[in-house]
Amino acid sequence: MRDWMGRDLHYLRLSLTERCGLKCVYCREENAACADKEELGLPELSLLLRAFAELGVTKVRLTGGEPLVRRDLEQIVHLAAGFETIRDLSITTNAQGLAERIPDLHAAGLRRVNISLDSLDEERYRRMTRGGDLRKALAGLEAAFRAGVKVKLNVVLVRGENDGEIDDFVALARECPLDVRFIELMPFSALGACGDRRVPGAEILERHPELYPVSARDFSQPSEDYRADGFAGRVGLINPISHKFCKDCTRIRVTSDGRLRMCLGVNQETDLRPWLAGTGDGLYQVLRNAMYWKPESHSFSEQYQAVRAMNQIGG
Repeated sequence: MRDWMGRDLHYLRLSLTERCGLKCVYCREENAACADKEELGLPELSLLLRAFAELGVTKVRLTGGEPLVRRDLEQIVHLAAGFETIRDLSITTNAQGLAERIPDLHAAGLRRVNISLDSLDEERYRRMTRGGDLRKALAGLEAAFRAGVKVKLNVVLVRGENDGEIDDFVALARECPLDVRFIELMPFSALGACGDRRVPGAEILERHPELYPVSARDFSQPSEDYRADGFAGRVGLINPISHKFCKDCTRIRVTSDGRLRMCLGVNQETDLRPWLAGTGDGLYQVLRNAMYWKPESHSFSEQYQAVRAMNQIGG
């Protein structure tokens, strides 16, 4: 459906859990614990997906936290893949346990994964993720390729931390058939609030003048895509701070505890749980009203105060 600005809201980011085995520096605080909140189960997810499909959603990304901590992830993927109108189904994952599960996830209907990979250096990766194993992430990447699942890599750049690896990631896009997407730091932790740690996409283009813009794979994607002659893949720039793309935003978010959030950078939420019991009577109208009044733009700034960490909203 279209909102009051005429934007076609067809892209749902559905968080399955706040839980995650990692504590990435830009996602949540090191001492933060995941609250004991009840996650939406299969019946509730079924009601939600059916309602969103009827409202025109054609693209779904399952997020977290870390979706792989859900033991029923394969069932959830199978459920979402069963809606004929949902033509693009993916997950965002740190890939720590992906290698073992990607065959079953692919069989359930998964066709694409977005892997968070902020460093190609083992020690830096461990430091930025606060405990992650780079070898497991790379094993998940390789297993996805073998299974025939399309791969995008998400790289959150932090000045003074991993910005020295930009060239290495660009080289990866040159050699491998995947999209490497550089994401600007957003204010969802003490680190994210530091504007001096943010690396705008313009710096990447200055360092790599050989890159030229190419048409987007999907008109709803937030990234501006680039490549150079001889590249097997692409470089994507996602710049929510330095280059707002709000006027073209098609995204809707639902948190793992059942709250509808129409904008990542606006704290307003609608609790959907009262309408997720029984047959879901009234859910359609609640969604329709909230979607129509999607905010015009996010409110990110150095003064922005997020009431939830990124893992609580869904990446």
